[in-house]
Amino acid sequence: MQQQQLFERVGQTVFGALAAQPADALLALIGAFRSDLRADKIDVGVGVYRDLEGRTPVLRAVKEAERRLVEGQPSKGYLGPEGDVGYFDALKPIIFGASDFDDRLSGLQTPGGTGALRLAAELIARARPGARIWVGNPTWPNHPPILKAADLSVADYDHFDIVAQRLTFDRMFSALGEAVPGDVALLHGCCHNPTGADLDSDQWTAIATLLRDRGVLPLIDLAYQGLGAGLEEDALGTRIMLDIVGEGLVAYSCDKNFGLYRERVGALYAVSASSQQSHIVQSNLLSLTRANWSMPPDHGAAIVRVILEDAALNADWRTELAEMRNRIQQIRDLLAQADPVLAPLAKQRGMFSTLPLSVADVARLREVHGIYMPSSGRINLAGLTPQTVVPFVDALASLR
Repeated sequence: MQQQQLFERVGQTVFGALAAQPADALLALIGAFRSDLRADKIDVGVGVYRDLEGRTPVLRAVKEAERRLVEGQPSKGYLGPEGDVGYFDALKPIIFGASDFDDRLSGLQTPGGTGALRLAAELIARARPGARIWVGNPTWPNHPPILKAADLSVADYDHFDIVAQRLTFDRMFSALGEAVPGDVALLHGCCHNPTGADLDSDQWTAIATLLRDRGVLPLIDLAYQGLGAGLEEDALGTRIMLDIVGEGLVAYSCDKNFGLYRERVGALYAVSASSQQSHIVQSNLLSLTRANWSMPPDHGAAIVRVILEDAALNADWRTELAEMRNRIQQIRDLLAQADPVLAPLAKQRGMFSTLPLSVADVARLREVHGIYMPSSGRINLAGLTPQTVVPFVDALASLR
């Protein structure tokens, strides 16, 4: 009581100045799905890979790598702000191929792709406070909050027409043509979230040339490599962009292609214009990292390193990744065959597509048919199985 009286006398407390924030809509959706007792309910909302039994499996290669770590890891001591350097280096040929950028490549391990994006945003803000960053519409819902939290200015470009189910490349190109030197362009490397609509090689070349000529830095979010058309195919856009522009940032995630969601395994790579600049960039990344998480978590990165450094585990991981990719594509093909309206989904890539549904449509699908998805109409294809495709398509048709 005395403490409360003191607060009232001296005025508002620090916490008293806070305003309540809206609950995360996806988390609420998860809770609603769990509470639904219908046996035939379908979850196409949560953005994780699922197998035919509806599980998010631990990959065989991951299990074996963990066994080796448990038996042979000599220490749990700090690795330093760079994290697992072996992990960082082992990913380079997968991401960049033969393009090693000599001594112009720097970077470090991060807590997931989200940590890589936040670190990239803070690096940009330190280099150019208040810089403008161009972001596609629609995009991953967490992109704008991450960028704005670093005090960057966010500008939109049209990426996709949801009703027509087509990439709006002309509008994208036109908007980025308004960018000025010092601006940044955020691009999805592959398996666009939430539309599945990726640029082809000619479009990547055109955008890369435009950004180079206008002095715009590319920031590539590469979170689903290997779940689209293949590891090499999914890296093509990133490689074209960096080869033409000559510098850029790549925020990478192993959460999806290694199934390590809860381990938070990511990395940030920076390609600079010169070796001298690369050293300066690295020093700033280390400084920013120290002020954020100091040292990244080790276990997930160590798993990836063990897999990539062992030929047999590497091959087994690639086999399992291909199985995941083929399962997603099978669902896309089945949807396209079941209803001509859904035909565009077969040419999209990755786990996500966004359907032209209203908020009322989404609510009706949930209430009447037990189908759960965000109000945006974004669906996770891995939430479907060959057995649930027809009920799903029939439910969509009932809205027309």
